[in-house]
Amino acid sequence: MSFSSLDTALPTGADAREHALLLRRVHEAALAGRPAPAPLRPVIEDSWGRTRRFGIDPDNAPPPRMARLDELQRHREASPIAEVLPLIRRSLVSVADEADHVMLVTDASGQILWRDGPRRLRAVGDRVGLVEGAFWNEGSAGTNAIGTALVVGRPVQVYSAEHFVRTLHPLTCACAPIHDPRDGRLLGAVDVTGPMSTVHPSTLALVNAVAQLAEAHLQSIHHTHLERLRSVAAPLLAGMNERALVVDDAGWTATAVHMEPVRRVLLPKHRETGTAWLPALGECALEPLPGGWLVRPRPMERSAPSKVTLDLVRSSPTVVVSGPSGEWAHRLTPRHAELLLLLAVHREGRTGAQLSRDVFGANGHVVTVRAELSRVRRHLGGIIESRPYRFSEEVRVRVSGPGHPEDLLPGSMAPGVHALREALRGGVVPWL
Repeated sequence: MSFSSLDTALPTGADAREHALLLRRVHEAALAGRPAPAPLRPVIEDSWGRTRRFGIDPDNAPPPRMARLDELQRHREASPIAEVLPLIRRSLVSVADEADHVMLVTDASGQILWRDGPRRLRAVGDRVGLVEGAFWNEGSAGTNAIGTALVVGRPVQVYSAEHFVRTLHPLTCACAPIHDPRDGRLLGAVDVTGPMSTVHPSTLALVNAVAQLAEAHLQSIHHTHLERLRSVAAPLLAGMNERALVVDDAGWTATAVHMEPVRRVLLPKHRETGTAWLPALGECALEPLPGGWLVRPRPMERSAPSKVTLDLVRSSPTVVVSGPSGEWAHRLTPRHAELLLLLAVHREGRTGAQLSRDVFGANGHVVTVRAELSRVRRHLGGIIESRPYRFSEEVRVRVSGPGHPEDLLPGSMAPGVHALREALRGGVVPWL
């Protein structure tokens, strides 16, 4: 994402102090139900709408919800971002210190896991609840860079009275989400927050660059782990005459013999030595290895899954597949969530050109649509058919959608998703 494409808070050429005064008049007018002197940025307007539905009082908002110390420690240990925290600190803390900012790293729920910065700025954070263990999602703190970036899945800068809660008006913050480079799953975010006088468009670009650097380092760690697993499995696979592949504990393929490797295998939630039906491969024998599993597909016809649930209520959209041997959950990238939702609504199927218009608003992205659906089909064998693209007739499809139209894939700008939101506003549930 280039600097010019980032949605910064200050309009080009605007005086920061004058813009802050304008935003306060907009805030007051919006709360009083009067016409505003200027429009809000769409990302802020949408966030204010969500914040109102959460029932947050801009003048008497309670402090953000806090986790217990033992819970905070468990969440830190479980976060993949912990592996790249030293890199984030080296890249950002010194810059944040010089710019009078505090650096914050959160998990996908918006809980602040780590905080660094000058003592004076940490004291400012203490007064508004920007502390380790606090939840800064929109449902807890209203419109803010952390919560809003986690909802829309892209970098966000929030300045002064763009914050819904008045006590946050003296602040400016810039936040970029961190995604799992393997599958696009949201892992958390990195944020810098400081006094409103320190606002600068380049802050958002800096935070976004650090988030991208963290994702690249996570990818490198993943490749190193798979290479180690390949070395462990090499002697075992050397003498095999049957199809087999070696995957890590999350199902990512390290190596394969006598078969075309799949990028990832959806392993059952509760797995043990024995046999299991896997969506992409059918009936398989599973054997544990140090750091992974040996998977041997059996030479028999694959069984198809019987039910698919597209869960859009969670913070990370998830598809749950029910098969003969149990359930498999797969977190979706934003693009894959859009495509599966559109196919769930249009059970008769959609051509590549139709999906190109649904997702991009034009016919010129058919190749991209085909590539993305090819990835989906590799993960979820037996579920998606082609010509046209559609869910298999043998599969029961259920969509678990949000209660409000604006919460339907809120980060999506796809025309097809926008049309579904409009249908929901009109009282029509398009997937029923």
